[in-house]
This record gives sequence, C-alpha cells and structure tokens, in this order.
Amino acid sequence: MDTIYRGDIATRAGRRNAWLDALFVDHAVLRLGWTNFAAVKAGALYRSNHPVPFQLEKFTRTVGLRTLVNLRGECRNGSDALSRDAARRLGLDFYDMALESRGAPQRDRILRIADIFRTMQRPALVHCKSGADRAGIGSALFVLIEGGTVAAARAQLSWRFGHIRQSNTGILDAFLDEYERAGEERKPFLNWVAEDYDEIALRRAFDARSAKSLPRRIARFVNDRILARE
Repeated sequence: MDTIYRGDIATRAGRRNAWLDALFVDHAVLRLGWTNFAAVKAGALYRSNHPVPFQLEKFTRTVGLRTLVNLRGECRNGSDALSRDAARRLGLDFYDMALESRGAPQRDRILRIADIFRTMQRPALVHCKSGADRAGIGSALFVLIEGGTVAAARAQLSWRFGHIRQSNTGILDAFLDEYERAGEERKPFLNWVAEDYDEIALRRAFDARSAKSLPRRIARFVNDRILARE
C-alpha cells in the first residue's frame, strides 16, 4: 500500500487522514525524532528527510528558510500534501525536482536543478524521504555546481546520513567517481555534464561491476527490503 490519502486537507477529517497516511504509510512516525537535518552550505542550502509541518516551521524559524525543494517529486500522499500546505503557510517558494536514488543521474535533471539552485531564494531546504540518497546527491550536486571538489561532494553521500554505497544507490557514488576521473580539473562540472557525461555508459559499467557481488546483493536487501527506501 503506497497511500491511504484521499486528497483532501481542507476539512478536519481530510487533514486527519493526511496525517495518518504520513505517519503510518509513509513512515513519518520514524522521522519525528530524527530529521537528518544538516547544513550543506550555511545560509544557502540545508538538507533533511521529509519534514512534517512542525519540523518545517522549526527549520524556517531557526535558519530563515525561504525555499523548499522536494526531491521526491509530486507523491500525492499525506506527507506531500502536508508539506506543500506548510510551505504555503510559511511563505516558502516550492519546487518539485524529482531525483532518482538508484538510477544514473540524468543530464536534463542535473541541468534543471542547477537552474533552481541558481535562481532560488536562499536559504533553501532540499529533502527526499529519508534524507539519505536523493538529498545526498542533490546536496552533492549543489557542492559541485558551486565550484566545490568531488571530495567535498562525497561527504554528502555518507553513512552519517544513512547512505549505503554498497547497495544499488552506489550508482550515485559512481557518478561522482566518474566526474573525478574524467572531468575534475579539466572542465567545470556543468560543462562536463552537458558535453561529456554518458549516463547510459555509467549505468552499464555499474551494473557489470555489481551483478555478481554478494556484498552488494546483501546491501540491496537491507536498503530496499529492511529499510524500505524509495
């Protein structure tokens, strides 16, 4: 079951339904005490798991948020509806920018998020569901787009945030590895993405390396089945 949300937060019953869906179907109950909140660049970008309204209000008060970037895309569930409503009430700009956790980052999406980062009001918060993988690559992209190194970008994809490199989300790390190998110190990041990056080749190389790896199969089971990551 992906959602029990009925599409209404205007009524008391509808809002209650949205909260039940967020807490128990989308697992927000597990995020109430652990937000995975961290600064990517203080005063510019922060990251977290999917915040419930009171958490978003706290972040806005604490760091002065002006923008919310949803890296899950439009989910049409209770968590999604509640955070959109909270962003509206708080006066935050809102962007849907779906990223993948298990796919090679797509050129057009990298260029689109670069445009969002360039034009958005700062500071902003990026979030996915758990704050581990999509928030990680979104934050890593921000570091690279801002002129940072691959080494600095890698810090956004780490165990500290719950990212498991050994699982199939390791393709995000492989993307950073590829830029370090083929582009860093040769081309600015976005030039490399636009002119040289081959996402299909990256996917094939990653699949070939991991197909027979027992540790990777175990990590995938933990990430996909036990942790139930998107």
